[in-house]
Amino acid sequence: MLSRTYGAFRLIYRRASSAVNSLLSQEDTRNSTMKAYCRTKSEDRVDIQFQYVDPVIGLDRWFNFNRSMDDNVQQIKERIVTNIDKACLKYKKKKLKKLPTDPLDELKLEVQLLQGCEIIGPEVTCRNLLVMPDVVIAVNGQLYHLDVDPPTVKTLKLPTSIMAGYQVYLSKFEVEYCITRECELIWYKSHEPVNVIPEDSSETWVQVGTGFSYSTSNSDIGSWLKVKCIPRNSSRVGLPECAISSQVVEAGPGQCPFDIRHNFTKESMGNTGFRVVTYNILADLYTDSEYTRKVLHPYCPPYALAIDYRKQLILKELIGYNADIICLQEVDGKVFDSDLKPIFSSLGFGAEFSKKGGQVSEGMTCLFNTSKFRLVESCSHILAEELPKNPLVNDLWEAVQKNEDLSKRIIDRTTSCHLLVLESLFNGKRVVVANTHLYFHPNADHIRLLQSCVALRLAQNLRNCQLELGKEVSLLFCGDFNSTPGSGVFELMTLQHIDHDNEAWSSKPEEAVRDLSLHNPIVMETACGTPPFTNYTSGFSGCLDYIFFEKSKLVVEQVVPLPSLEEVTRHCALPSIVFPSDHIALIADLKWV
Repeated sequence: MLSRTYGAFRLIYRRASSAVNSLLSQEDTRNSTMKAYCRTKSEDRVDIQFQYVDPVIGLDRWFNFNRSMDDNVQQIKERIVTNIDKACLKYKKKKLKKLPTDPLDELKLEVQLLQGCEIIGPEVTCRNLLVMPDVVIAVNGQLYHLDVDPPTVKTLKLPTSIMAGYQVYLSKFEVEYCITRECELIWYKSHEPVNVIPEDSSETWVQVGTGFSYSTSNSDIGSWLKVKCIPRNSSRVGLPECAISSQVVEAGPGQCPFDIRHNFTKESMGNTGFRVVTYNILADLYTDSEYTRKVLHPYCPPYALAIDYRKQLILKELIGYNADIICLQEVDGKVFDSDLKPIFSSLGFGAEFSKKGGQVSEGMTCLFNTSKFRLVESCSHILAEELPKNPLVNDLWEAVQKNEDLSKRIIDRTTSCHLLVLESLFNGKRVVVANTHLYFHPNADHIRLLQSCVALRLAQNLRNCQLELGKEVSLLFCGDFNSTPGSGVFELMTLQHIDHDNEAWSSKPEEAVRDLSLHNPIVMETACGTPPFTNYTSGFSGCLDYIFFEKSKLVVEQVVPLPSLEEVTRHCALPSIVFPSDHIALIADLKWV
């Protein structure tokens, strides 16, 4: 099948050489030659991709060849001829059906690999080919410059839920040989069903925007969206890739309570302080189950529990607060990697993630405004792991070891504490930010009290280290403490002392903590007070979330009002179509004293 006469061989060689010589004489040869994109998939495999056009039979398509690194030039040429021959035969048959009287000459496909004006020998392997400069694939006179490992889009995907009035971000976006922020994104929409629209039809796909995201409006309702990514770096441009939405743009839920709260945060806080948010955003891990949909939150429509729906509300809510420090709990690792980190990075934020212990895929995130703070240090601690080994908590561990049931229960907990040291770019003052999510069980006040004390001592030790360096520093402790006002945790934070006979020590009598008193040397206060609830479900409501701050170093300048009971219960409880979590975000402006 692949035998060619010597005369035909010489003819294609002369044609290819002539074409290459012509191109080499022009300025910027590489840009004027079509490209064959070559991507190394592994040490043993490589993808070669190029667009071949035959206007006579109407063929215009991309061909992809996955080859072994040990294939030689002859094998590569044979595979190219075989694949294009098959495609040409298919197109020829289509044309003959339309024009049965139109004679079509027998296709004679010639392929050569060239370096400069010289034909590359058939024995050269693909592995060696990739390191040779100025390699050109010639297919019937069409020349393709071999572009090895160009900027490449690995993954491009739009979310399954897109609503009018919200920013649309890519749910998955991965690139190679470039970085995402250097890539060009172009957004399109169409009212035509996607299954009948050619992907590249300029008549049906209308460009509506560019950039990292697209802001939808009511005029987009009922439309399909498409995004095209042109991967690039400082010197090279790769092959564009497109992603089309799986659903049309739908109407949004209308005004959400956080839209009203945004009226208090339209402007960023000045350089005299910073705005803090703490928010348990309800991990997808805990909503994506039949038990959640039918038992825990049966009042919430299943579509509003889906993470692609809730993410849109969470992102809009957080961005609208114009905060400087955002502490989040119950953050799925995939949500951090695919959404929070890239989106907030594009907005000028640093992003740190701390996973819980064990096999759980969720954890905590701290986002900070890099135009106001620089990150000095970031560390994470599994609290149960600190108990038996950290001298800072020797007294706690001695008390725990006296009760075998208590010891086993607390050591099995995966609760963590995330600590950051941030330094103001305006006055050099530092803030130790602690973020935690304490154990949830109703009969575990004693566990939470121990956990909070471990976390507090770790944070205070980090604060003391900054003082020893001669830095002015304050302590900020945020999180979902799963503790109501009046609990042992709350008393330790605000009243500074826990007696050995505090009722919290015996919240489960068989695990009671004996002969242990606690002291918190730093006077702390809760920035948002003690609202009636920060968590509201059909089975429980109460204040569980706090922003604790060092009272001698910081003062509250503004607290963003929480939603009313009427707003929270309008759709029975949380979460709902307008509340993406079962918790409510706390927002406070703190000013340095």
